[in-house]
Amino acid sequence: MDRAQRETEGDGAVEGISVARLRPVRYILCVTHCMGHGMPIAGDILEALRLELRRGTLILAVLGTLRSEKYGYTLKTELGEAGVDIDEGALYPMLRRLEAQGLLTSEWREDAKRQKRFYRLSPDGAAALEHLTHEWRAMNGALDSILTKSGLKERGQ
Repeated sequence: MDRAQRETEGDGAVEGISVARLRPVRYILCVTHCMGHGMPIAGDILEALRLELRRGTLILAVLGTLRSEKYGYTLKTELGEAGVDIDEGALYPMLRRLEAQGLLTSEWREDAKRQKRFYRLSPDGAAALEHLTHEWRAMNGALDSILTKSGLKERGQ
């Protein structure tokens, strides 16, 4: 039985890889193929790609903003004013995760007669921010070069 037969007949594995893993790859390749021929990208696919692109950059934005102490709502507001909108349902779990990883510290304090949790970078968080900023700048430069060479930049994309 050849590879194509195993895939269509649902054998479950192709050279040790499950067919379920192969199907999304073929779908993405199909979308890429169609994009080159002027067919529109489905909105849900484009949105999923946009969200995936934003995930890592949001962490960098949060770490960069927390070089000075802030409480959650102020952080969300400052990020929004800088053009980085983030939903509270994503922000607070991210803050807890970054704190659990040792990149942030937090402290409950009373402010304006309310208990608020204030966050700031830990020393490890400051080191991570420095490293990630360097990585971001290198990646951004490489992407700029790639996009310029591919002609996308000239077309305003």
